[in-house]
Amino acid sequence: MIPWRFLEKKSTCKVSEVTNKNQQPWLLSEEELYKEYKTSIKGLSEAEAALRYEANKAKLITTSSKRTALQFFLSQFKNALVLILIGAALTSFFLGERTDSLVILLIVVINAIFGFIQEYRTDKTLQALRKYIKIKIKTLRSGQVVATDMDAIVPGDVVYFTIGEVVPADVRLIQCHALSTNESALTGESIPVNKNTEALKEAETVPAKINNMAFMGTTIAGGTGYGIVTAIGKDTFFGQTAEYLKKDKAEGNYQKSIKKFSNFLLKVILLMTVLVFIFNAVLDKGLFVSFLFALALAVGVTPEALPIIMTITLSKGASRMAKKEVLSRNIAAIENLGTMNVLCCDKTGTLTQGEPELNDYANDKGEKDIKIIQYAILCNTSKESLMQNPLDSSITKYIVDNKIAELPDKLIGSNEFDFERRRMSVLVSSPDGNKMICKGAPEAIIPICSVLEGGAMTEEAKAGLFAKIREYEMQGYKIIAVADKSTTQFTIKTEDENNFNFTGFLLFMDPVKDTAKDSLSRLGSLGVEIKVISGDSPYVTERICKELDLAIKEGKVVLGEELAKLDAATLNSYALKYNVFARVTPEQKYNIVKALNNDTNVVGFLGDGINDAPALKAADVGISVDTASNIAKEAADIILLKKSLGVLADGIVEGRKAFRNMTKYILNSVSSNFGNMFTVAISSLFLPFLPLLPIQILLNNFISDFPMVMISTDNVDDQSITKPQHWDFKLITKFMLIFGLLSDVFDLFFMVVLLHIYKVSPEEFRSEWFVYSVASELLVMFAIRSRLSIFKTRPSNALVGATVLVVVITCILPFTAIGQHLFKFTPIPLSAVALMFFTPFAYLAAVEVAKHFFYRQEVFVKNY
Repeated sequence: MIPWRFLEKKSTCKVSEVTNKNQQPWLLSEEELYKEYKTSIKGLSEAEAALRYEANKAKLITTSSKRTALQFFLSQFKNALVLILIGAALTSFFLGERTDSLVILLIVVINAIFGFIQEYRTDKTLQALRKYIKIKIKTLRSGQVVATDMDAIVPGDVVYFTIGEVVPADVRLIQCHALSTNESALTGESIPVNKNTEALKEAETVPAKINNMAFMGTTIAGGTGYGIVTAIGKDTFFGQTAEYLKKDKAEGNYQKSIKKFSNFLLKVILLMTVLVFIFNAVLDKGLFVSFLFALALAVGVTPEALPIIMTITLSKGASRMAKKEVLSRNIAAIENLGTMNVLCCDKTGTLTQGEPELNDYANDKGEKDIKIIQYAILCNTSKESLMQNPLDSSITKYIVDNKIAELPDKLIGSNEFDFERRRMSVLVSSPDGNKMICKGAPEAIIPICSVLEGGAMTEEAKAGLFAKIREYEMQGYKIIAVADKSTTQFTIKTEDENNFNFTGFLLFMDPVKDTAKDSLSRLGSLGVEIKVISGDSPYVTERICKELDLAIKEGKVVLGEELAKLDAATLNSYALKYNVFARVTPEQKYNIVKALNNDTNVVGFLGDGINDAPALKAADVGISVDTASNIAKEAADIILLKKSLGVLADGIVEGRKAFRNMTKYILNSVSSNFGNMFTVAISSLFLPFLPLLPIQILLNNFISDFPMVMISTDNVDDQSITKPQHWDFKLITKFMLIFGLLSDVFDLFFMVVLLHIYKVSPEEFRSEWFVYSVASELLVMFAIRSRLSIFKTRPSNALVGATVLVVVITCILPFTAIGQHLFKFTPIPLSAVALMFFTPFAYLAAVEVAKHFFYRQEVFVKNY
């Protein structure tokens, strides 16, 4: 048990801020609460709330990593190779090689500054995007109920709750109706806790024993209520739970892939570094120089710009997605969205309009009976809640549009709807006596009815009602049943829901979206398999799928009751085999998503309801909408500003573009870097001198990475985003070996010509080799960036501009004083210009031919 203590701090706040922290609010009466927190039954004014916000905003909790500029800068030096390089440079300085050591340190610092600028700007972009994702809380301000951002709630606010709401602060309850909260995030207890409004008689410090409070971070499991905010942010019980905030989220597909790729690179780099050091040391080229050379070579091989490029690419993808009404709550979700190949979704609001209309009502004989609709409006969430569900809103609209007179009954009490009972009930008084009315799913109403038209509700009669329901459902209707009974009671509880008279049916129709068929077709063309997981009737679900030309595998709609009878292994096979599920429970949604989430699938789940939260968490990428329940938005990774599969398809395309640009850098880096550096490493074993000095290797690595960063802006070919893309390390290794070897062939050709035909000095060799290696790597990048011919695909202007600039600087550098004095270059003779021009373009032509054969392989086409 966590040793909870209510914070008792001396006040340093303004007059408008609540100052007395010594009282425990769960001990206070309602009148004492209003006085203590300087509020009233009308709530706070907007002006007073603004003052309290300024006084309390420092207490707000944020789970996002808000690093300072200094932390961003220092993080650039966390690379082990960089730290070793700094140590070697300092050692070199004290051994007398001061110029070399200063140049090495300068390159390291410039690289760190460049990385810092890019990451810091990217973080600011993501922070700005997160501001669009808001959770609204119903708050009483100056007597009016308004929707307030969760972060703007202040002590003294009067806030309202209904099922599915996230509690934004610690709240002392003033009134509640069948209110219960899920406090598992706070206490670990999974069973909902029933709440009341009675002041405690004795002091308590443990949340589980304080039943007149709703605590920050918990969710409303059932019922409604309202109360006064007594603490926010760090002053809440949740805010004191430091360990909860430190919990790391489970690794997703993105994090696992990066870790696997990093481990792969580390093994190759360590092996090459150790071998190069040993051989050069044995060949008596100087122990320290050999170590520095091997270390510089390791840095040259390492694609240290990869984290920066990934961050920039994904953040640019996030910005583009935001323009298409798709918001990402974390950067990894963008890559997961791009690699997604299975999408699970409900039909309501996704395939349909999501705004059901009440078309008709009928009794068991199919005849209209006015009392059905009159009872339905009495048993309506609007009577007890500030938020109507869509079905009840439709009933209200039908009453108004058709000018149906409401019964003069007065509400006495209610049992709120919950997902286990699947119904709600009210107790009303009328001139004819008290009456209890119940409304809900037919399968939840009919079993509690004992009377049908004055006679007993026999099994035959029940069968007739369910047959009628099937007829309506096959016509596309969603059915709600209504029942009533007379009573002498003046209180109501769920145990009273029995022995009702069956009243009739409400018939709703939720039309298919005009864009749904095209959106499904587009997702199919993107290689995304759709799994419809609905809590609705199988007949309605089947009709909608057929209307949208969504093929139902084996013509079978799998029912939740069938899934309930399966063992885990069989349920997994069902999840993979079938694509349409109906009458499923929230737990079954979760189990289906979890079953699909294996090594071969990247699973997305689109949901907006309270009961969708577990499945949203289980998916690789949870997708919700801005109008979803708070708990669904909290569980999601991606938020759609418009609930549309078309909008989601746009987001998938942007995610794939971001992924494709990352793979461009990786493929170019592993081929060019490994090819060039492997040539340098091998040649150092046979040449009487080092082919490049350590500072020249570091400069080569630094200057060639600058255009690579611009890959994040590059255009992406249409055919490379038509299928889900996944990390394939066997493919990357094969690409590295084939194109790295091809690079070695031209590198060795260039070396042989320089040494045996031009007979250049070591200084001239290094200068010409440096220019050639930078120019060839950047030139060949334009071939590697696409599987199409370089004449059929257009790179971005930023990439072309950065490449031209770097190549020009590289060619000029050996002729400058800086290049000659700091980097030990020497001017390149005109006789070598033809060789330096011919070899890179011959290398480019060879890569074009090689990639044609490489891309014809089925494994590559499948993944890229």
